[in-house]
Amino acid sequence: MAAATRMTFRAGETEIALTAPDRAALLAGVGARLARGEGFSLVTLNLDHLVKLRRDAAFRAAYARAEFVTADGNPVVWLSRLAGRGVELVPGADLVLPLARLAARAGVPVGLLGGTEAALDAAAAHLEAQVPGLRVAARIAPPMGFDPAGAPAAALLREAESSGARLVFLALGAPKQELLAARGRDLTPGLGFACIGAGLDFLGGSQRRAPAWIRRLAMEWVWRMATDPRRLVGRYARSAAILPGHALAAWRLRRR
Repeated sequence: MAAATRMTFRAGETEIALTAPDRAALLAGVGARLARGEGFSLVTLNLDHLVKLRRDAAFRAAYARAEFVTADGNPVVWLSRLAGRGVELVPGADLVLPLARLAARAGVPVGLLGGTEAALDAAAAHLEAQVPGLRVAARIAPPMGFDPAGAPAAALLREAESSGARLVFLALGAPKQELLAARGRDLTPGLGFACIGAGLDFLGGSQRRAPAWIRRLAMEWVWRMATDPRRLVGRYARSAAILPGHALAAWRLRRR
């Protein structure tokens, strides 16, 4: 997708562009970087991120550093279509296995960073069983209260690098994983970072994802809210509140 026709979303004074409009484009771009031994940052945009981006300058800066930005959430896809610049839904949780297969074909070891040791062990076992030839070189469970800007974070990035991993799946939640990916682009520029949220927990079985039929109906948010209402009701309410403004901006973009 040419830069002039990319879908963009305004967050404060920053415009966030969806640089990977579909899965094929994303995997081609990541595959090329793995083949050349180049690092990258991959983030996945949804309404919750747009809410956070408005009020968090560091989060905006992390997004600006990302080479790959996909649409993670049906509202982002619908807004893009309204703007006449439709994109494909590419959630982070759906990218773990395809990216792992890319890494295996390129002979690139991967690292897992985030969650608990038990969850990482389960996810690693699942990945190695599903992707022949894949090597999980690092399983790093950050301590409670992990700060991506602190000194321990730099040590974890160095640990991932020294393990031999060249693609690191970050499962810390937003904005921690995106902030750590941006820092990694400076401290460990040869590593690729994929921010995949709960993707490892889904693989390892420590979290249950909505059934496929619910996801096909674009109702995964209802499933998630029903399973964790105390944490998610407010989040979804804040996300819904910004929809009208983004819809108006998308309509104006279409007219231009």
